[in-house]
Amino acid sequence: MFTPGHLHRSNLDISEGLRLAPPFSIDFYYAVRQEPQEGPMLHMRLVGEVQGRHFDEEFELHRDVAFNFASAATRVAAKHGLPPNASPIMRGHDEYDKVFADIRQQLHAKPGEPVNLDHID
Repeated sequence: MFTPGHLHRSNLDISEGLRLAPPFSIDFYYAVRQEPQEGPMLHMRLVGEVQGRHFDEEFELHRDVAFNFASAATRVAAKHGLPPNASPIMRGHDEYDKVFADIRQQLHAKPGEPVNLDHID
């Protein structure tokens, strides 16, 4: 479920035999913050549980690479036990598009802006 600044994903309501991933419930929160040295940064927080194990992790991306948010969130979720192919962001492309558009609006970003390759993980 998407609301600006937040995406919730869960597969707890799917019967165990039909699940393609371990049981999880994850909330993805994001906001643009102005950092004195770095400029605008996309601050993200992934909180939830995978197979009953709780996690809460925060991370940031520079403005120019902020649109790689799904990859960054997938890596964090994978670190906590969610298989990469069960990405909490990419499961519903319609909601991914809404998150992408919301981030673009918050960053006042335009297509074709340059990327600083030093900012790529």
